Amino acid sequence: MTKEFIMIIDYGCGNLRSAQKACQHAADEAGLDLDVVISNKAEDIARASHLVLPGQGAFGDCMSGLQKSGMLPALEDAVLQKKVPFLGICVGMQLLAREGHEHGNHQGLGWLDATVEAIQPSDASLKIPHMGWNDILHHQDHPVLDGIQDGDHFYFVHSYQMHLADSQALLLSCDYGGSIVGAVAKDNIVGVQFHPEKSAEAGLRLIGNFLRWTI
Repeated sequence: MTKEFIMIIDYGCGNLRSAQKACQHAADEAGLDLDVVISNKAEDIARASHLVLPGQGAFGDCMSGLQKSGMLPALEDAVLQKKVPFLGICVGMQLLAREGHEHGNHQGLGWLDATVEAIQPSDASLKIPHMGWNDILHHQDHPVLDGIQDGDHFYFVHSYQMHLADSQALLLSCDYGGSIVGAVAKDNIVGVQFHPEKSAEAGLRLIGNFLRWTI
């Protein structure tokens, strides 16, 4: 029998090695017999038990990279039809939106009714990008949040934020001169604005919860 594996999607955007290392560590800590692989092959998307989409850079560049990779049809089939658990990280979460307005207007995956806009904190002394540790606030329970409490700290690096039209998709928020979406979920899809792979114990706990999550 072929061993189950988690796929880190390689589309030219994102800190892939860091995500792979954190996922493998979380799997080992949870006692899960899983491999974590980095791949740009559509056939691996079709076989993976869980999918992770990291993202760093501009929204439009990341979306273009995903489209040019040739993996998008396989990704949509796996996530939307087969309901494979999916985790988007940072820009990987933002790509779930209908549109991103970073350096122009760019179409996203459209898996969530949302747009991505520049952060405009009410306090002019707050610097952009929003970079560093921030504590989170729960809005609803979810299996990936098991053991994560209000006030837990996660590491953020971003200049743009998601605006949700559907508040039922909101899992976590943080404050940075106004409320900022920290995590979202819909069906088998989860996205986090912060970097769990850089968020110490709380981040590893969230990743471990995701790897244990089945639909």
